[in-house]
Amino acid sequence: MHEKLIEQFNLRSRLRFNVDSGHIWLGENRMLMFHAQAFGALRKELFDTLGAKRAKGLLLRMGFASGRHDAELAGKLSNQLNAYDAFQIGPELHAFEGLVKPTILDAKIDWERGTFYGEVLWENSWEAESHIQHFGVGDDVACWSLVGYASGYSSYFLKRFIVFREVECTGKGDPRCLIVGKPAEDWKFDDDYLDYFRPDNVECKLRQLQEDVRQLKATLSAQQGPGGQLVGNSPAFRGAFDLVNKAAKSPISVLLLGETGAGKEMFARWLHDHSERADQPFVAINCAAIPHDLIESELFGVQKGAYTGAQHSRPGRFERANGGTLFLDEVGDLSPAAQVKLLRVLQTGEIERLGDDQTRKVNVRLVAATNVNLQQAIAEGRFRADLYYRLATYPVTIPPLRERKADIPLLATALVDKIAPTYHKKIEGITDRAMQALLAHDWPGNVRELENLIERGVLLAEPGGQIELEHLFAAGAPGNQPGAEIGREGFVADIVESNRGRLYEALLDEGFDLDAHERRLVELAVRRANGNLTHAARLLGITRRQLAYRLKQDANAAE
Repeated sequence: MHEKLIEQFNLRSRLRFNVDSGHIWLGENRMLMFHAQAFGALRKELFDTLGAKRAKGLLLRMGFASGRHDAELAGKLSNQLNAYDAFQIGPELHAFEGLVKPTILDAKIDWERGTFYGEVLWENSWEAESHIQHFGVGDDVACWSLVGYASGYSSYFLKRFIVFREVECTGKGDPRCLIVGKPAEDWKFDDDYLDYFRPDNVECKLRQLQEDVRQLKATLSAQQGPGGQLVGNSPAFRGAFDLVNKAAKSPISVLLLGETGAGKEMFARWLHDHSERADQPFVAINCAAIPHDLIESELFGVQKGAYTGAQHSRPGRFERANGGTLFLDEVGDLSPAAQVKLLRVLQTGEIERLGDDQTRKVNVRLVAATNVNLQQAIAEGRFRADLYYRLATYPVTIPPLRERKADIPLLATALVDKIAPTYHKKIEGITDRAMQALLAHDWPGNVRELENLIERGVLLAEPGGQIELEHLFAAGAPGNQPGAEIGREGFVADIVESNRGRLYEALLDEGFDLDAHERRLVELAVRRANGNLTHAARLLGITRRQLAYRLKQDANAAE
């Protein structure tokens, strides 16, 4: 049964080693390979420093989380199976990961009612072996992380809290390790066993509270504001944010510089929302999106009859932003005429609607943004130097996403939380492999591109599931190298060779005709070479004379 399940679900092909990138993958989950002795030493240190009770709880909860992850993988592998067969993948995964060899002795499961009873025999438990090595045979069971795994795995499948307990353990001198699992309410605990599944006691909560306060202080400025999200804690992000933060309460004009999609409008909104004008309008206009012959009327307004079709007077963006903030995006694309009028407004605080000779006072805090090199535009005569010096009183450069990749996990998580409700979905985050692909990407479109990818991922992900690699990149993920996998004999093999091996095995299982396949392969090579026998022979790895001989033999056989 063990080998049959491993082959049925291609578990070996799902475990991949990529030495070049330093990754080990099991499906979408990044795995780590530790020396058992080193992990055992860490386990011993937990007991020595935290005490037995807290160490047991920590190991159990760690195993619980691992079991849930493997249950998700098992669910994806078993779409065509009945529930019980799918459930049995768990013990195989546990063995496949080198933790223990489980054998299900008894399993009574009613999936509709959610009832469960299970007994599992364990052989070669790494945890029992490690415990004996460091502490000797004792009076208590030892396989806490493994028990947590079984509980987490079963709880995920049953959709209710299943508790396993080790009733026999080689770590306390028993001839075997044996665990029993039931729903939590079916146990009649006369001790504090269930406490191991809960977060630690008051002391632990106090430490967590202190850690929460520390993190809050460190990331307070990166939290979501009323007008949008500014998320990040990388040095590049912090440098830009600190400058914006210092300018927020002042009336100074701010020029935001940076690539398209880097988040300049988000910074502008944050500036407004944390200024003394926060209760007044925030008005934004993309200067590059408005035709040059309309930009002046959009900015300064138009008086009735100013031109054919001007049936009504209407205020421009400056008047609508009066008392608040006006955000001029892509200001480097303004026409020369609009630049002149904008300069006058900044100098006098007055505007004139198109076709009107009446001046109107406006009180506007100006925030401008551009991805254009304004110094170069000045040198080429495309931008006025005097306007530049008015706008660039306080320049802030927003770093591109490729220079703040440490912020990608924070940004991606925030975007999932923002986007998922609009699709009426609950998404449990992003898989390790998908996150690794996000970190490997070059991000020419910056945060805007990330938001688009996350939205695609939310749309394609299963409700209640995670965003996987295939959900993100339509054209293939960056740096997605297949690596190597485990062969039948247990050795790491090149994935291409492994795939070839599986192909050969499938051909043999179907009833292989060597002569027929050789003829088809020769025909394919000749067809691909457009009849050029020298080229076809090279494709087949033989000489032209050998190929000609085979073709002659095939022709004779056909007659």
